[in-house]
Amino acid sequence: MASLPQAPPGPGRAVPVPRPAPPAIARVRSRRRPSGEPPPLPRALAASGKFWLTLSGVVLVVWVVVVVTGTVTVFDVVDTRVLQAISELRSPGLTPVMEAAGVLATDEAIHVLWLSNLVLLVVFRRWRHLFVWLGVGLLVANVGALLALTLQRPRPYEVAVIGEWSGFSMPSLPMTVLAAFLLSTVYALVPPGRWRTRGKWAVGVLLAVTAVSRLYLAQDHPTGILAGVVLGVAAPLAAFRLLTPNAIYPVRYTRARPAHLDVSGDRGDAIVRALHDQLGVLATGVAPFGLAGSGGSTPLKITVKAAASVTDEESCIFGKLYAATHVRSDRWYKLGRTLLYGRLEDEKPFHSVRRLVQYEDYILRLFSDAGLPVPHPLGIVEITPEREYLLVTEFIAGAKEAGEADVDDSVIDQGLSVVRRMWDIGMAHRDIKPANLLVRDGTLFLIDSAFAEVRPSPWRQAVDLANMMLVLALRTDAEQVYRRARLQFSEDEIAEAFAATRGLTMPSQLRRMLRQQGRDLHTDFLRLLPYRLPPVRIQRWTWRRAGLTLVTLASAAVVAAITVTILGSPL
Repeated sequence: MASLPQAPPGPGRAVPVPRPAPPAIARVRSRRRPSGEPPPLPRALAASGKFWLTLSGVVLVVWVVVVVTGTVTVFDVVDTRVLQAISELRSPGLTPVMEAAGVLATDEAIHVLWLSNLVLLVVFRRWRHLFVWLGVGLLVANVGALLALTLQRPRPYEVAVIGEWSGFSMPSLPMTVLAAFLLSTVYALVPPGRWRTRGKWAVGVLLAVTAVSRLYLAQDHPTGILAGVVLGVAAPLAAFRLLTPNAIYPVRYTRARPAHLDVSGDRGDAIVRALHDQLGVLATGVAPFGLAGSGGSTPLKITVKAAASVTDEESCIFGKLYAATHVRSDRWYKLGRTLLYGRLEDEKPFHSVRRLVQYEDYILRLFSDAGLPVPHPLGIVEITPEREYLLVTEFIAGAKEAGEADVDDSVIDQGLSVVRRMWDIGMAHRDIKPANLLVRDGTLFLIDSAFAEVRPSPWRQAVDLANMMLVLALRTDAEQVYRRARLQFSEDEIAEAFAATRGLTMPSQLRRMLRQQGRDLHTDFLRLLPYRLPPVRIQRWTWRRAGLTLVTLASAAVVAAITVTILGSPL
């Protein structure tokens, strides 16, 4: 592709920007997924999850039958005989050992377990697991207490109870809550694989030891313990596998960003299959690419078979993997910005991952139709309905980020022409940073249109110009960029751009690179201006911001009150 021509003199005139040609890749006939066939990456409980849910269902059915038919006496007789046999093993030396063995089921131990998990999940910022963990704990504790109050089964009779107890005994509420908390801890804090398997075995051993202790002390019936463990295991098992599947919300202790999903294993196979079925693209490999410059998606380099008319070798395309977790992160991010800074431009979140991907694909096609140098859009691939989608575009092979590439007058003119062209068509990119400007053989490309806006405010357009000038000056200097900008923008437009731009409106990567270079390019540009305009006010208080602040504070107070209530309530 030929490089852009030099910018013609005179502010307000844009340079035509060539559009990259579509990649030459092999295509086969796509395949529509028949109704009822699971998606490439379905959500599953696995065999063990189905087993425990079925077992809990059996327990509930047995309870209903016992209550309706009045056959509880049969269970009382069996439980009494078992406890009488165990009581014969009591001895002065064994009793203290059994009391110590059952310490995990005490109020104090369960409260410590609750608080330690709460703190660890907050420290590791594993919010999804934290909310599921809290939800499971509240659900199990309240359902268990309601069932015990409904069934009203007394403590064992004809056997001396030598341990502490309170309330009714069916199901065993301490065992129910302990089983739920221990298994939730494993799923929320232990990485999947060998260590999680070991953790499950450890939970089984701890529950068995605690159960033996409570039977020895006659604190619970055998059937009450069994029912409590079944409910305590089934609830977190189903919740974590359905709401925090390993493929989407992996538990890992690395420096990788939470937005970057693992594309190996089942997910990688699902991507390859979905590309073949939906786009007719024969993918041979999927690998992460450019993770350092991406914080809101998982960028991928996908190796595919090239068109036979070009070569029999492999080619590459680019994919951005979006999942429901990215939409939720975007929602929390924008809520935080609203609370801290007020109403900025277009800070309303997306309500589904499908809408997010559709919007970015739409913006990319608008840019492409307008002649902007963007990657050629190839389509959207559905991995799992309403949960994961892949946006596929051309891969700009051999390109470097603007913060690392050679930047001359031609590249500067191309970057400034991109902003001028966006102004002409009434759009703003809203995320101009070194990672989103690629340079290959003297040609500049604009990527990542996820935050772009149609018909933005003049303030947002002015910010795009200032950020573009700052990025181009990273590899040159402010005077050179300002001189080239005067060929396409007036002094008023440049002055407005730097009046609207400051640290908050700069992407974090751009701010970080400015600090690393130790250069205050913003001040350098201000010195070059013939005059300065008053800074544009960014902080704005609105009714929406005030309402969200009050709701957030009230929600935090409610959560704190619930936590204090749970910690103070006996089991």
